[in-house]
Amino acid sequence: MKDFLKKIIVGIHAPRWLVLFIDIYIISNTFLLAYLIRFNFSLNFNTSALRVQLPLVILISLGIFLIVGSYKGIIKHTGVADAIKIFKASFFIVILLALGVYINRLVLSKELYNIPLSILLIHFLLNLVVLVSSRFIYKGLYYILNANYDFDHRILIYGAGDSGLITYSVIKKEIKSKVDIVAFLDDDYIKQGKNINGIPILNPAKLTQEFIDLKKIDEVIISIQKISSQDLMKIVEKLTLFNIKVKIVPPVSDWINNDLKIQQIKTIKIEDLLGRDPIKIHNPNLEDKFTNKIFLITGAAGSIGSEIAKHLVKYKYKQLILVDQAESDLYDLQQYFVNKNKINITAIVADVRNYNRMNLIFEQYQPNIIYHAAAYKHVPLMEGNPYEAVFVNIEGTKNIADLAISYKVEKFVMISTDKAVNPTNVMGATKRVAEMYINSCNNKGNTKFITTRFGNVLGSNGSVIPLFKEQIKYGGPLTVTHKEITRFFMTIPEACQLVLEASCMGNGGEIFVFDMGESVKIYDLALNMIRLSGLKYPEDIDIKIIGLRPGEKIYEEVLANGENTINTYHPKIKIAKIRPIDFKAIHNKIVNLCNTNAINNKEQIVLNIKEIVPEYKSKNSIFEVLDKPEKLNGKIKKKIKINEN
Repeated sequence: MKDFLKKIIVGIHAPRWLVLFIDIYIISNTFLLAYLIRFNFSLNFNTSALRVQLPLVILISLGIFLIVGSYKGIIKHTGVADAIKIFKASFFIVILLALGVYINRLVLSKELYNIPLSILLIHFLLNLVVLVSSRFIYKGLYYILNANYDFDHRILIYGAGDSGLITYSVIKKEIKSKVDIVAFLDDDYIKQGKNINGIPILNPAKLTQEFIDLKKIDEVIISIQKISSQDLMKIVEKLTLFNIKVKIVPPVSDWINNDLKIQQIKTIKIEDLLGRDPIKIHNPNLEDKFTNKIFLITGAAGSIGSEIAKHLVKYKYKQLILVDQAESDLYDLQQYFVNKNKINITAIVADVRNYNRMNLIFEQYQPNIIYHAAAYKHVPLMEGNPYEAVFVNIEGTKNIADLAISYKVEKFVMISTDKAVNPTNVMGATKRVAEMYINSCNNKGNTKFITTRFGNVLGSNGSVIPLFKEQIKYGGPLTVTHKEITRFFMTIPEACQLVLEASCMGNGGEIFVFDMGESVKIYDLALNMIRLSGLKYPEDIDIKIIGLRPGEKIYEEVLANGENTINTYHPKIKIAKIRPIDFKAIHNKIVNLCNTNAINNKEQIVLNIKEIVPEYKSKNSIFEVLDKPEKLNGKIKKKIKINEN
């Protein structure tokens, strides 16, 4: 019987004309019922008058329904808006009928058209009740007959507040997805034990694997708007212990036209679990600072460079020059802007190491602001290729900085790394040398030289998150170099905000750093990623400790020894206090380093870097021996020239 009713109720996609016909039929019957109620269900009234009055009621009602459009709503999605339309239609019907009765009494004086006002009032009230309730009865039957019927997903909604109710409404409208909402979860003890539309509100503490298995729960949707990152992490860590998927409703600011769409409910990302609230910067001065400027971005096709470019096009720039040696990635970025109909954007394939090529670019475009993101950044690779690290990270930076001075660029913003702080590897040491050179250039001309120092950028090319995703895809194991290794993390949008803000705020000579909260254990990150993927550790995916890579630290730092910070207008942005560096001294050392002919003499290159950066102490590297000259063997001594001074 239930299946038969389901085919009738669910299978009907009522056309508008049918809804209109049913509404007219209801109006006719409620008019007759109004007479019966008025005369105590007796026929002590002029029944022949109904033959004249009823067609008039039908004609007026038809006209009003067509004008108001109350018949156009989708019955299974009936809501407050539909009830308001029915109220309007019923109100206009009674007004027109009352007006007709008044005119009849005043002009025509025909008894057949003399409808008692009490009948009109009863008719109005009946119309409201019957028309609205009929729609909600149909809607109720529709959902009752769908309950527990071939559901693809059975879910819990974490949060029984406004956001949770909106999430519930959105999901219930998407019947094609065959989703059953089993219960709400909420920490508010006042709500616990109550019901929303017949769905119970449970205490999250009662959530167990037995309950999940019994109710056949597939996923939990976290729908809480005002929640700190720390509280979100606690909820997710508990939920990921169970064999269910965890999804999250985005902030209201991300909803499409302030309206939540079901496709916006996404699987929770590791970026949501930084253990701190996202850093947000809103500086209205950026609009004025960036208007009519010519921007040049080196390393434009990389994660940071491309994000900077995508932010800059929001302003009234004059021209945007994108420079990178990665041809395919640069082409993809160029096509992104073409598809967005962005103009005055030029993509140039060029290498920052080629001074003459870069000089031609500066001469042709005369940039006002430079974002220098071009760099080699992979620690193990650069440990084995110090020559390349020197020529990209140091000489490439020197080339762009020197050209910035020559062409009187307003501001030069360099993207650096926390690995430049007390470096233990070639990559970090070369970035520290670049920082030193940038600092020394600040008073050499009109250009203001600014440095931004990042932690690890989540989701950037080569970062740990894409690596873990790839390893999960192929069944693991996830590889972690040390169980205690920690890193400071920031998202790509956060990194981009810091760069843009630094270019606006900086007056030259500063190193801007973010307060990134507590560092995150990579091992815990791996555990969370496994669980967020709906898998179990170690049954489904294992974690393998592979040992520290060459040059790798267990703990990163954001400030060097002797560096302190100065506060800025934003509590999360600090300026590292650094000692001024003599331009001539650092310039000559860098020239000597870059002019070395020892391409294959890695030891000599690294030793020269160590002379520039005394705090550079190699760790877990073949270059550790260079920090202990007394232990150098004769073969290495012959290869390198040690500065006895």
